[in-house]
Amino acid sequence: MHALLGFLGARTRKRVLFIPYAVVEEEYENYTAIVSQALKPFGLDIIPIYSFRNPLGALRSPELEVLFVGGGNTFLLLKTLQCKELLQTMRDLRWRDMAYVGSSAGTNLACPTIKTTNDMPIVWPSSLDALNFLPFQINPHYLDADPGSTHRGETREKRIEEFLKVNKDPSYDVIGLREGSWLTSENDRATLCGTTGAVLFKQGEKQRELENGVVIL
Repeated sequence: MHALLGFLGARTRKRVLFIPYAVVEEEYENYTAIVSQALKPFGLDIIPIYSFRNPLGALRSPELEVLFVGGGNTFLLLKTLQCKELLQTMRDLRWRDMAYVGSSAGTNLACPTIKTTNDMPIVWPSSLDALNFLPFQINPHYLDADPGSTHRGETREKRIEEFLKVNKDPSYDVIGLREGSWLTSENDRATLCGTTGAVLFKQGEKQRELENGVVIL
């Protein structure tokens, strides 16, 4: 939590516009209550986007300082933003003095596409293109293969390697982000933080371990 508050820095009002669209609509209020309960003791005021009659206007408000996109199903998140015609306005926010916070599916959304999510496509968006706030892909909740496991299915490593073989764009390098680590990005510099490190998968190269504190951009 201290890392989050440090990232938000001098933004004084600490009003957070929260987007819970990665869960089904019936769960919006419960999810928002959980997030609000966790963040309110730290002076962060959670305002859910569904409480606005005009969500597009809420995104365009000059008072918007912090945008928090929660976790859940990434396909559902992206499709809902597309259907509500909010995605392009969110892309335009990168040019403002605003903090973007993404958790799980919200982290996927910050990438060029959502193609490296772990989620089941319970719905199908019109496009897999996301916000493109970062010049690389992220695989959240990355799991290292267990050499002692009797499971013979695909590992996370194998799936990412397959992704790179069929997606040749250099911006599709992938950060396998383990639980306990996170990325901060400011002034075109992305820094790996936390305690568990990450794995970098690059086109045509062997994967390599990233230690916390390394600057990726």
